[in-house]
Amino acid sequence: MPPPSAETTRVAIVDDQAMVRQGFGALLDAQPDMSVVGSAEDGSQVVDLVRRTAPDVILMDIRMPRLNGLDATRAIFSMPGDHPKVIMLTTFDADEYVFSALRAGASGFLLKDATAEDMITAVRVVAEGQSLLAPSVTRRLISEYVSGPKVAKDTAVLGQLTDREIDVMSLVAKGHANAEVAKQLFLAEQTVKTHVSRILSKLGLRDRTQIVVAAYESGLVVAGG
Repeated sequence: MPPPSAETTRVAIVDDQAMVRQGFGALLDAQPDMSVVGSAEDGSQVVDLVRRTAPDVILMDIRMPRLNGLDATRAIFSMPGDHPKVIMLTTFDADEYVFSALRAGASGFLLKDATAEDMITAVRVVAEGQSLLAPSVTRRLISEYVSGPKVAKDTAVLGQLTDREIDVMSLVAKGHANAEVAKQLFLAEQTVKTHVSRILSKLGLRDRTQIVVAAYESGLVVAGG
């Protein structure tokens, strides 16, 4: 297997519907900066798929009959070495698995009826290391699940951060971009980027979406706050 290209995003598709795999595959493979390197019809095949094809991004259906996308995502992130980015595919914008998928390591989610342009953009955004969800969607979705009575607050997380990092984390969790955080805290944008990087490193998080999750889980940000 040749090494992944520095210019081409390698994409794999995991969905139990053949038409979805074929349709999404044809769309993405037609892009000059993407190559569809493999597909699977069930989450139980994901670990082998990753080992064989070394994708940069996986489009992962949440609901599959034998092993769902949530458990498949957990399996991916339990593998040693570097991990592909995972975009969860769902037919519902409030799927009960979505929050758990973000906690498991997914970079975001995309509705199956998204436009072709949105899907192409999603793959590019995630491949660049950004989270996929728009801030308003992120806040609404995570608020719904983290604010529920079943979620215990992990306040110890905040003890690992400086006061300024907590300020930055709070604003990021509320959906503010780096430039907006910089303006509110009277900081240079580059300084905010440095704080975000340190938060990710200290808490062992993968991207800004997981910063949002951690902020809600710790009680730093509350639903409607």
